[in-house]
Amino acid sequence: MDFQKLDAALATAFNDVQNPEEPSLEVFIHTEPILDSAATAVLENLGISGVISGRDIFTATLSLNTISQLSEEPWVKYLKRSQQLRLVNRRINTGKLGV
Repeated sequence: MDFQKLDAALATAFNDVQNPEEPSLEVFIHTEPILDSAATAVLENLGISGVISGRDIFTATLSLNTISQLSEEPWVKYLKRSQQLRLVNRRINTGKLGV
C-alpha cells in the first residue's frame, strides 16, 4: 500500500475496519484526468459509473484491500476519506429576531 497517496483520515479509519474484504469506507478517488482503457475498466469493475476521459474525481465505497490495490496504481494521484458533514456550532435561537 502506498500510504503517501492516502489522507490522514483514511489511514486512521483503517484501524476501525473489521473485515478487510468488506466495502465499508467511502472514499474520493483522485486520478489523472486522462485515463486509459485499463484504468477505466478498473474503476468500472469497482461499480463506479460515469467514468469518462477528463473526469478526475470519483466516489465509491471500497474495502481496505481494494484501497490498498488502488493506491499502487500509477494513475491514482490520491485517495481521501469521504465523511458526512455536520454543523459544528449548531444553536437554535428561539428568542425574538430584531432589536
